[in-house]
Amino acid sequence: MKKYYYWFMLVCMAALVSCSSSTSRLDQYHAEKHQQDSVALVEQQRTLVYYQGQLDSLVQVADSLLPLFQYEKNEKYEDAGYYVVESRSGLRVKVRDDGHRPVLVYREGKRLEGDPESMGLNENERTMVERGEHLAIVISDMRQFEQLIQQTNGKINMYQLRLERQDNAQQ
Repeated sequence: MKKYYYWFMLVCMAALVSCSSSTSRLDQYHAEKHQQDSVALVEQQRTLVYYQGQLDSLVQVADSLLPLFQYEKNEKYEDAGYYVVESRSGLRVKVRDDGHRPVLVYREGKRLEGDPESMGLNENERTMVERGEHLAIVISDMRQFEQLIQQTNGKINMYQLRLERQDNAQQ
């Protein structure tokens, strides 16, 4: 009987040691997860600051280019508006306000295709087309950074919620 008692005690002790080690492993896992989420949150916050800085610089470039263009949009027929500049020689350069390319170039109502060199443009007209291309790139990049900022804000919110839940679970 004593033999079974000692065996029973040994099994119970082994079970207690096993439970305490699994509890400490679980605590260690939660601590590691909390640390990973904390690091990820800081990384996302830094990324957000970078994206916002890039967007701010693009806004400055756009603000310097937009006074050269007039905005046109027919609300009844068009989803996107256009930034338009027109030369005295009748060249018309149109840039979509959503940043989609290509830049549209017209002379006397006819669309011109190709690069500015092959269109037979003078220096001022080539400069107009280049400014239009630059504006299209800036607008497109601004839209991309706006999307990245939204995604990053979503990730920041997710990590903040995770950390709050983890903190509440520990209490």
